[in-house]
Order: sequence, then structure tokens, then C-alpha cells
Amino acid sequence: MRYLGLDVGDARIGVALSDETATIASARPTLTRVGPRRDVAAVAALVRENDVEEVVAGLPRRLDGSIGPQAEKVLELVERLRRAVRVPVVTWDERFTTALAHQALAEAGVGRRDRRDKVDRVAAVLILQSYLDARRGGGA
Repeated sequence: MRYLGLDVGDARIGVALSDETATIASARPTLTRVGPRRDVAAVAALVRENDVEEVVAGLPRRLDGSIGPQAEKVLELVERLRRAVRVPVVTWDERFTTALAHQALAEAGVGRRDRRDKVDRVAAVLILQSYLDARRGGGA
């Protein structure tokens, strides 16, 4: 069973894909946002091409757990995706994943300019891996 993880931002969508055993999340090329219809079509194509059985979109909740403006944008895309694909599309709390992604890349010696290009993919991996671990009873 394969899972697709998404880190939805205003300019890009970070993408991660699980292995067939749903154990390990790996980064995939980031999608550049071009508009709701084309964004959904691009994600739907990834679902088909990779035989994905569930999509996991990171939901950036506020510290108190409430939904803010960025989370509303993610929920909008999630609703469009649910109408476009025949697999479940779920949200997963992504608080701090972008900060953790920046920190991990900095610690790996990735420069600021290169970090900006990689942070969405790393955040998508963190979101999906957290979800996979929780499904197996291993955390989050």
C-alpha cells in the first residue's frame, strides 16, 4: 500500500511517497503551484502513476490547534482532491514540520539558497513519515 504525502504551500507543493510496505517516506520532485485545477490534476496524476491508496496532506494548525488562513487554503485543496481522486485524502497535523525541515537541512550543511528549494520536499517527508509511524503505532 503506497501513501502520498503533501506539504501544501502558496508557491509549491512538497511531495513524498511511501514504499510499497508503507514503512519509509521518500522525497519526490516538488510541484510548482499554477492554479487550483492544474494543481489538483498534477497530484491526481501522481496518485494514478504511483498506485497510491491514500493521500496525506499536512494541515498547518495553530499552536492552540485551531485552523488559520493557511490551513483553510490546504483544506480547500484537500476538498478539490477528494472530488478528483478515488482514494481517501486525509489531513495530518504538520505543526513545526517546516521549521524541522529547515533545521535538518541547515545541520546537513545545505546553504540557505539550496535549502529553500529542498525544504518543501523534506517537510512532505516529515509529514508522511509521521503519519506512517502513527499508523504502525510508533508515535505522533
